[in-house]
Amino acid sequence: MAFMAVLESDLRALSAEARRRYPSIKDGAEHAIIKLRSMSSPGEIAQNDDVLRVFLMACEVKTIKLSVIGLSCMQKLISHDAVLPTALKEILFTLKEHAEMADETVQLKTLQTILIIFQSRLHPENEENMAQALGICLRLLENSRSSDNVHNTAAATFRQAVALIFDHVLSAESLPAGKLNAGSHTSRSSSVSGDVSRSINHSELMESEFVSGGLLLKRENLTKAGKLGLRLLEDLTALAAGGSAIWLRVNSLQRTFALDILEFILSNYVAIFRTLASYEQILRHQICSLLMTSLRTNVELEGEVGEPYFRRLVLRSVAHVIKLYSSSLVTECEVFLSMLTRVTSLDLPLWHRILVLEVLRGFCVEVRTLRLLFQTFDMNPKNTNVVEGMVKALARVVSYLQVPDSSEESLAAVAGMFSSKAKGIEWSLDNDASNAAVMVASEAHAITLAVEGLLGVIFTVATLTDEAVDTGELDSPRCDSDQPEKCTGQTAFLCISMVDSMWLTILDALSLILTRSQGEAIILEILKGYQAFTQACGVLHAVEPLNSFLASLCKFTICMPNEVERKSNALQSPGSKRAEFVVEQRDSIVLTPKNVQALRTLFNIAHRLHNVLGPSWILVLETLAALDRAIHSPHATTQEVSAAVPKLTRESSGQYSDFHILSSLNSQLFESSAMMHISAVKSLLTALSHLSSQCLPGNSSGFGQTSTVHVGSIGFSVERMISILVNNLHRVEPLWDQVVGHLLELADNPSQHLRNMALDALDQSICAVLGSGKSQCFTLNQLEDQKVEGRGTEMRLFESAVISPLRVLYFSTQFLDVRAGSLKILLHVLERYGEKLCNSWTDILEMLRSVADATEKDIISLGFQSIRVIMNDGLSAIPPNCLDVCIEVTGAYSAQKTELNISLTAISLLWTTTDFIAKGLIHGHIDEKETGSIPNSQSTPPQKSEKLEEKHLHDTDEKVPDKLQAVDIINRDKLLFSVFSLLQKLGSDDRPEVRNSAIRTLFQTLGSNGQKLSKSMWEDCLWNYVFPTLDRVSLMASTSSRDEWQGKELGMRGGKAVHMLIHHSRNTAQKQWDETLVLVLGGITRLLRSFFPSLQHLRNFWTGWESLLVFVRKSILNGSKEVALAAINCLQTTVISHSLKGSLPVPYLKSVLDVYEFVLQQLQDSSGITANKVKQEILHGIGELYVQAEKILDSGMYIQLLEILHLAVKQSKSVSDHSEVDNGIIPPVQRSMLEILPQLCPTEHLSSMWSHFLRELLCYLPRPEVPLQDNDIETEQVAETEKMDSDAPNGVAHNSKGKTEVPGPNLGMITEKHADYFTSSHLFGEKLVPLLVDLFQSAPAVEKYNIFPEVIQGLGRCMSTRRDNPDGALWRLAVEGFNHILIDNVTKINLDCSPNPNISRSARTRFWKEVADVFEVFLMGSCGRPLPSKSLSSVTLKANESLEMTILDVLGDKILKTHNDAPGDILQRLVSTLDRCASRTCCLPVETVGLLPSHCSSYTCEANDWNSTRSKVSQISIMVLLSRCEYIINKFLVDENDSDEQFLPTVRIEEMIYVLQELARLVIHSETASVLPLHPYLKEDIEKKEVQDSRAHLLVLYPSFCELVISREAKTTELVQVLLKLIAKELRLQKLSLAS
Repeated sequence: MAFMAVLESDLRALSAEARRRYPSIKDGAEHAIIKLRSMSSPGEIAQNDDVLRVFLMACEVKTIKLSVIGLSCMQKLISHDAVLPTALKEILFTLKEHAEMADETVQLKTLQTILIIFQSRLHPENEENMAQALGICLRLLENSRSSDNVHNTAAATFRQAVALIFDHVLSAESLPAGKLNAGSHTSRSSSVSGDVSRSINHSELMESEFVSGGLLLKRENLTKAGKLGLRLLEDLTALAAGGSAIWLRVNSLQRTFALDILEFILSNYVAIFRTLASYEQILRHQICSLLMTSLRTNVELEGEVGEPYFRRLVLRSVAHVIKLYSSSLVTECEVFLSMLTRVTSLDLPLWHRILVLEVLRGFCVEVRTLRLLFQTFDMNPKNTNVVEGMVKALARVVSYLQVPDSSEESLAAVAGMFSSKAKGIEWSLDNDASNAAVMVASEAHAITLAVEGLLGVIFTVATLTDEAVDTGELDSPRCDSDQPEKCTGQTAFLCISMVDSMWLTILDALSLILTRSQGEAIILEILKGYQAFTQACGVLHAVEPLNSFLASLCKFTICMPNEVERKSNALQSPGSKRAEFVVEQRDSIVLTPKNVQALRTLFNIAHRLHNVLGPSWILVLETLAALDRAIHSPHATTQEVSAAVPKLTRESSGQYSDFHILSSLNSQLFESSAMMHISAVKSLLTALSHLSSQCLPGNSSGFGQTSTVHVGSIGFSVERMISILVNNLHRVEPLWDQVVGHLLELADNPSQHLRNMALDALDQSICAVLGSGKSQCFTLNQLEDQKVEGRGTEMRLFESAVISPLRVLYFSTQFLDVRAGSLKILLHVLERYGEKLCNSWTDILEMLRSVADATEKDIISLGFQSIRVIMNDGLSAIPPNCLDVCIEVTGAYSAQKTELNISLTAISLLWTTTDFIAKGLIHGHIDEKETGSIPNSQSTPPQKSEKLEEKHLHDTDEKVPDKLQAVDIINRDKLLFSVFSLLQKLGSDDRPEVRNSAIRTLFQTLGSNGQKLSKSMWEDCLWNYVFPTLDRVSLMASTSSRDEWQGKELGMRGGKAVHMLIHHSRNTAQKQWDETLVLVLGGITRLLRSFFPSLQHLRNFWTGWESLLVFVRKSILNGSKEVALAAINCLQTTVISHSLKGSLPVPYLKSVLDVYEFVLQQLQDSSGITANKVKQEILHGIGELYVQAEKILDSGMYIQLLEILHLAVKQSKSVSDHSEVDNGIIPPVQRSMLEILPQLCPTEHLSSMWSHFLRELLCYLPRPEVPLQDNDIETEQVAETEKMDSDAPNGVAHNSKGKTEVPGPNLGMITEKHADYFTSSHLFGEKLVPLLVDLFQSAPAVEKYNIFPEVIQGLGRCMSTRRDNPDGALWRLAVEGFNHILIDNVTKINLDCSPNPNISRSARTRFWKEVADVFEVFLMGSCGRPLPSKSLSSVTLKANESLEMTILDVLGDKILKTHNDAPGDILQRLVSTLDRCASRTCCLPVETVGLLPSHCSSYTCEANDWNSTRSKVSQISIMVLLSRCEYIINKFLVDENDSDEQFLPTVRIEEMIYVLQELARLVIHSETASVLPLHPYLKEDIEKKEVQDSRAHLLVLYPSFCELVISREAKTTELVQVLLKLIAKELRLQKLSLAS
């Protein structure tokens, strides 16, 4: 083992050292080595003393080396328990011997060995050994020849030995082994509150160890170890007193060392003194006596006793006695404390007082000590109030700062000490006090200790208060309960007693130091004390201390300029308030760090004590109001930037962060009111109300206070009240009246600024409450079943309480702006939370109803805005029983005459109301259709069937909202009728805009919701509202003034009034009533258009319809243009909208046509603008009516419709019409007729009406003003032709068998019928002719041919206008139309293989006769070739010639060449017409002369298409042709002979050449040749030819050709030769060859 090896090594070293001079020791060492090798443990060594003996022998030699080796080896043996206790005496003797040696090493080894002995099992158990061991240490300690190391080691060894001895006592007496105090002096923390916290932890540890030790009662008997410790204690006490130690056999010892050992024993072995009576007696009689003697200061202290170190030891010992043994040494501790407190006021050295203050501070910062002292002395009437005296002593020290000599330096030093302490640097007193700086520092140190002591008392009280809260003796300040009963707990009573006895002294001292100090650290410490003590007072409900500390703290929060200094000891009662700061607006507000920290402290206190402040809130609120003004002041700043700093750089400074933080804390305080008890919130609100009320004008008692400060405080109070309300919405009921009551008080203040402030706050309050979850309860309580009736009633009452302030404000205030403000608030409420209201609608509507009667425009406007919100968005939220009131209120706004726009908008809101109500009607009358049948006898005349039901009125079965189901409870009909009644009443308002809007709304309402109304409701609406409204408006329109109005006067110019211009259509009352009447008619029109199928089944509806027709007739005839048009539109729209659907009975349609006919009959002689416009509208109406109702019109109604057309266009010759025609404009009525004519074509079931329709059109075609005069040859020939054809019937053609005959009047009869009232212009004819042609073309074939002759005749009449108006376009259009219908119909006839049996022969004959008449008249009559009235352009002339050639082409190519059923006489006339037209070469150019030959030659080209008609035409025309050719040849010969040698005109030569050429080309059919005047044998020869074509016509002209041979024209001679050769060929006389 290692120990054995080390020991053997030491023995070898000893043997080597003693080998020469001490052989015995050498031999003993070697012998011991041998012995040692046979041993295995320290126990065996202990049993054999050979090893120990060798070391003792080495020590006896007293040589340094051998002694050191020997002592070292003995230490090892003792440490390893290798020495028996019996050897202790010999070892101690050896050590005593060595202690007397002068060598330092040996002395130190000796002290080490003694300490090892006390730590081992050789610990002395008897008095002799103990005294000898301790004596060795003390002699080395007192030996003046010993070195400092030896002195220090001896002192330390003795201290450790004493500790080991008393530890042995604790063990022997079975006392707790732990030490109650780890040392005589503990370090301090960086703050007083930290020291208090450490003392709390230490006290808890001490108490727990003391209890765990199981301490018994006082014990008289001591163990042997206890007796040794008692002897040691007695000797130490004697040495500390300056005496000698008998047992230790020490004559003298430094008193400081002995006192230090006693202080060590007293502080570390409390259990011994508390348990063992003998020790307690020593403590009471000897130690306390020693300490009392040492504390005396009435005699001069000399020597060691007067030294500061000794005084410090004495005071520390006294402190330990007081702290640890005051419960058993009451009298002694009382004496000690009295002496200590008295020392602070004596004229002693400063260091002495500092030492005492350190002791007192220690008492104050230790909770257990201060509590024990206060319970033992101050709370015991028999004892002195030592704690109170101690606090007063500390306060006296602080009061030295009032001495002006050196207070500033001391204050700075105190601040520096607190700052150093905050940084962890401990300041200590220097012994040299001669220096002046040290003196200042010493004074500051004393003050610092006093301040810390006072703070320690505060934190102790706060700690004990928290302990009382933890144990349940006191309620926590955050506990949600009312004020508790009087405190009865022991700890709570202790705290209250301590506060009552010390608060005033502490407050004076701390307020003084806080007032004078500027250091941050000391201010923070003191403010912590303020906070702790104030919170403790709040928890303890110590009102006066609480208010006083709050008042003192508030004094340091805001530093106003020119602040009035107040006495620091002035006490404030709970209801008193701080003096208001006097500040001018121009002064700057500077917040120092002290102010900022004080404000933060105040916030902390308010947060902590919010439930217990009660009336003390007023102190806090006054300060916060001042802070709020400072934050919002443009002149406020913090101290750091109060110097001249550029304005731009201040934004980056700390002042804004400070202000921001303070503002945030200010807001958070009131936001945290949600966590307060309700009584605390009420107290806070009361304080705010009091703060605001005392600042109202007339209530403030201060002088020099500006209104700005007052308004700022009031604004602060109001703002914070709202903040509290917003954060307590979950329990707002008990707070509401308190808040609103104050706001109403402010709203009635003469100051407008305050009134506005109150109104804004009231707005925020009401909206906040309604916007919270609380408002949901209102709705639920209204719409759902009440499970808890009491709670529901309470919620309903509270909703009324929330809204009622607005009503109170409006009706009670005398200020107009307040009334307006209350209405604005109501508007905000309705806009945001209207749907959440249930029980306050009655008050709201009553208030709004009264607003409608106001005279102020702004008030009415605000009230109406609320109504608009209700009607647009809030109807679903209104209870059903309030809807009628709501309608009434809206009607009141409609009828008010202050603001026109409001009336108009209110009327539109009534429409919204009806829509809302009507949503429920769809279900309200479902059953009515089963019982609401309508008798047919009271409706329209009998119809085919009465199957129309009101099915579409009740065809919806969608789910109705719950609110609408609630509306079912009341009579919806009544609500609707109330709206209708209001609108009807407004319909007669004297303001045009209002009545027009009302009427428009009435009919729009009925129109949009009519499908939801029942039969009975419709009857009521018609007879009670619709028709009465029509009668009323009509009466007003007919009786109103026609005098022109002057507009509103705008100003003066040139001494004359300038008026606003009014449009001529509205410048009289009568015109404006006409406008209203138009609206009524329009509304009725919409109703009939939408609901006529259902309305016609109502009772007496036919009667109402007839009355409407009568009104319409009167309106058209007697009313203005607008009224007349509206009346027409009313009938027209009704008929048209339901005709196409088939839901319009015929009697209604017939009645409308009757009205039109009657009106037009009355307007025959009227040609004004109104009459023309009426006619136009009727024309357009009948056109549209026919299109829509064509299926239900019969022939009689169609004829009536045509008659209406006649009446519409019937007009007398007026200047305006002629002027329009002269200007090339068709009159409007005629233009309207032209527009509708295409629409009036008879339908299939009215096909028989085509003749009537077309005849009506033909009568409008113009006729020549002067009849044609047959003066020339052509006219005579036409007359002969007509006479020859006079046998043909010229009447109306009869239909074939099986076709119903519709006799039509003769065209001459129609013309005669209308000639008296209609004069058609050529311009109108130009528009009508193309239209007539198109309509004719679309007619059925049968009806077309029945009217065909009359159409041809009408077109011919137009073509004949060429004579009178050759430059006009009418004859050209007629020619084109004539060609078109002639070509089209002749072509169709040719295509039909068989004739139509429905077309009679007489009709066809009459057709061909009219065609022949037209050709004759136009081509060869008086209009055939008229002279133009003015010179025409070449283009126009060519166009006219082309038109003539076209009609000739039609005649020749389309009629004469095609197969048709034209009679022979007609064909003869047509061919004759061509011939006569060709004979007029004197007037026609050569191109026209050449037309006839070309027609004749065409027969040859189409000879293959031969038919009977061709044959007849050929036979007729060949003779005419030959006659005409013979006449031309003869005429040429005559002209040539008469001209002698002169040349004939070119035209004559070209004519002759053309005729000869065409004759050469002409080839005729054999049937045509049969009619030629030839010799019979020639005819026989022609008939025998196999070829049907021949040139037999040349044989007839052969004599003429022979005469023409001698013509002077070479070309003519050549052509004659050709013709003669053709004749020879025809006679087969060609030249033959003789050879053949």
